[in-house]
Amino acid sequence: MPGARLRSPRHPLPRYVTSIEESSVADTTPATSDVSLEEQVRILQERLQRAERMTALGELVGTTTHEFNNVLTTILNWARHGLRHKDDATREKALETIISAANRGSKITQTILGLARNRSGEMEPTDLRRLLTDTLLLLEREMNKYHVRVEVQADSVPPVLADGNQIQQVLLNLLVNARQAMPRGGRLTIRLKHDPESQTVDLQIRDYGTGIPPEVLPRIFDPYFTTKKGPDASGKGGSGLGLSACRDIIEAHHGRIRVESALGKGTCFTIRLPVAKQPLPAPPRDNDGTDASPESPHEMPISRAGGRAAPAAPFSRSIRSAEAPRPSRGET
Repeated sequence: MPGARLRSPRHPLPRYVTSIEESSVADTTPATSDVSLEEQVRILQERLQRAERMTALGELVGTTTHEFNNVLTTILNWARHGLRHKDDATREKALETIISAANRGSKITQTILGLARNRSGEMEPTDLRRLLTDTLLLLEREMNKYHVRVEVQADSVPPVLADGNQIQQVLLNLLVNARQAMPRGGRLTIRLKHDPESQTVDLQIRDYGTGIPPEVLPRIFDPYFTTKKGPDASGKGGSGLGLSACRDIIEAHHGRIRVESALGKGTCFTIRLPVAKQPLPAPPRDNDGTDASPESPHEMPISRAGGRAAPAAPFSRSIRSAEAPRPSRGET
């Protein structure tokens, strides 16, 4: 429901299915002497969850501000270039580049404003397709720099009930992880679709990189677990908090996150979020009454990165998979 606040995840550690499965442990009532210890554990878990989410939010804000700084640098450099050269052809090229950079800056500003509008931690009907578009916009230069070709197949989907900021943190983390899994570049496929039977919106993010070793897969959602030696050249990753935060966020949304991986063939993350029962709120309007959104939510501006594509072929049978905890029965 709109206005409902996100609850802390019910399960602090993930359960795994398919090739990896954890048996559930029956609840027990702690003895009186253990109450103090239990309270300490609860406080530490809450602190860990806050640290996870602040780390993810910091990466999102850092990416946004870095991209906006790139826009300003482009505008300044081409303005100086145009002033130094008097010929019409050079100045026309400079003006075209400045206009293009300014338009990109406008779209990034809309993303920043979107972050500012949703700080309360409340869930509301959210356009996941639009959120994906905004996140890819922030990562466009990074993907091009590392020669990653992004292919998107995004159906028209109903809104999901979500905290847009937190879901954008999840998208950013998974997309950056996918890029880092392909250090020499490669193909990244994204598929967004509606499942009418389960009344969920399903998002798949698949890379064709190094894959995750089978012995590592059961631990990828564990806090502070990482196979990275530290942040990469872009300054991202290495804390071991990213996927743990993703799991907690999706679980708090009563959703599911699943990972499938084949060593040497790549990794696929699938997120399932419940459809919102309410429609999307009306978009903000400019003073002249027009839609203030930078572009229609039915457009997916990924032309430079590859455009829309058919879904990729499934992994082979050597695939291993893991899944974060499912919501308990009675939750939707």
